[in-house]
Amino acid sequence: MRKQECVAMLLAGGQGSRLGGLTRKRAKPAVSFCGKYRIIDFTLSNCTNSNINTVGVLIQYKPLQLNSYIGLGSAWDLDNPYGGVHILPPFLGEKEGSWYNGTANAVYQNYEFIDFHDPEYVLILSGDHVYRMDYARMLNFHKEKSSEITIAAIQVSREEASRFGILTVDGDARITTFSEKPAQPDSDLASMGVYIFNWSTLKQALIEDAKDLGSQNDFGKDIIPHQLKQAKRVYAYEFHGYWRDVGTIESYYHANMESLREGHFLNIFDPQFRIFSNEDILPPHFVGSTAKIENSLVCNGCIVHGDVHNSIIAPGVYVGKGVEIRDSILLPYVKVHTGSRIRKTIVGENAEIMRHCIVGAEGQVTPDQEGITVIEDNHNISEGSVIEEGKNVYRPQII
Repeated sequence: MRKQECVAMLLAGGQGSRLGGLTRKRAKPAVSFCGKYRIIDFTLSNCTNSNINTVGVLIQYKPLQLNSYIGLGSAWDLDNPYGGVHILPPFLGEKEGSWYNGTANAVYQNYEFIDFHDPEYVLILSGDHVYRMDYARMLNFHKEKSSEITIAAIQVSREEASRFGILTVDGDARITTFSEKPAQPDSDLASMGVYIFNWSTLKQALIEDAKDLGSQNDFGKDIIPHQLKQAKRVYAYEFHGYWRDVGTIESYYHANMESLREGHFLNIFDPQFRIFSNEDILPPHFVGSTAKIENSLVCNGCIVHGDVHNSIIAPGVYVGKGVEIRDSILLPYVKVHTGSRIRKTIVGENAEIMRHCIVGAEGQVTPDQEGITVIEDNHNISEGSVIEEGKNVYRPQII
């Protein structure tokens, strides 16, 4: 095994309960995004574009689809013999074993995986963020500062700062204070949940955290504050690109809708920094003679006979005649039959909306207003149904 300078540990095991019906049957990183992608595609593609070729993916909740989707990592060029992508579920060892209990505990349980590769640096990532970032630039910054821990940070509005870990820094970008989701933020510089550690520093921090019975075993709540108290060299790498945490229905919806805006920062069309995907190869989409498509993304394998406005249509979707789709996101293999109207709605994978249904807001509604309707994966909306705006439609759980 060739020694790796930097190993990435990608945290992809969260339940994602705030995404409601979109994550009842799949892990949050496996949710479809922007038509042809899955949320995890962005972080994996960032690794590929940053020449980081050893990635451990820590999975736990509903792992089957995510495991199957990642496979050997070939879609992201991560099936190389000198590293590759590795699926790391919780496991039972000779002495102990348990479900992952916090982000730090998940990495701690895979201590041997990191040690096997013997890296100088460890990159900690989240699998539920949408952004394009060259981690190599952050690593260079980490080295230049002789940092022990570097945290990627981005400016946010004061109104939303209390949702994040908030940093204050000195004139050299060294972090002086770190507060996890403070009620009264004293800065607008937020942690992106992207960390680079010297492996020696992380190793000691994880061991100490595991021994602390009062710890929540979380990087933001425990590891980072404790390292600052020990006067470790912790720096903020300020990121100026597009970044979104898509952990709620509202943030997921708005991040998708932002991709339809002209000059959008995410720029999924940039050939110099591609976002790779392992979606099935489907035939070209078909646009019928009665169709009208405006300011929308329509992916391969779609058949469109109706009107689609300001919406994202994922692969394999069927839109029948007389259908109107507006300000909505249809995930893979949805079927919408004749005469139905869908507005400001996220329709889950393989769901079917029968004839002459009205789903979501009626009247003058803009994508920036709340009231997002969500239809769960595989759900069938019967003919003539009316689903009011802001409603979450679930199938009964059969146990």
